[in-house]
Amino acid sequence: MYVWGRMARMAATARSRGPYRMGEESRLAFRCLPTDVDTNLHLNNARYMMLADIGRIDIFLRAGLLGLARRNGWAPMMGGLQSVYVREIRLWKRFEVVSTVETWEDTQVIGRHRFVLENGETAALVMTTAGVYDFKNRRFVPIDAIVAELGARIAPRPPSEEERIFMASHAGLRKLAKGRD
Repeated sequence: MYVWGRMARMAATARSRGPYRMGEESRLAFRCLPTDVDTNLHLNNARYMMLADIGRIDIFLRAGLLGLARRNGWAPMMGGLQSVYVREIRLWKRFEVVSTVETWEDTQVIGRHRFVLENGETAALVMTTAGVYDFKNRRFVPIDAIVAELGARIAPRPPSEEERIFMASHAGLRKLAKGRD
């Protein structure tokens, strides 16, 4: 139930954080709760993914993407993710999830979710790839078209070498999952 409580808190406070603009950050504050920890008494790996979801949904909500998607019969969909843990988040400790839209190519968006401790150190980093699926036309929507619909005037930067490696790894895993050589 705490997942829904955190989601409700994010949605209820979205307006106070203002609209999300491409290139900006979503910053959400949390505390590591007893329901978040594993036997090592630190944030367990599944919670990182769930909290990254909340950061991503905050961006979708504040950018206007959720409303646009509903009107058009679209749905934002995760393609995959990769995570790295460099410091632990102990029980009761406060931290922030800093989420960004890094860049995009065609129908694929690269997102980043950084878990930041109170002292400013990064505890974990989650990279995501996602898209927006058009159920009526049975295809993913080009991100440039979505950005234009949202009224933003911004061009994506070229993916960094690390993002290209992530995208290639993701493409390889998709082929493996679908049983293609």
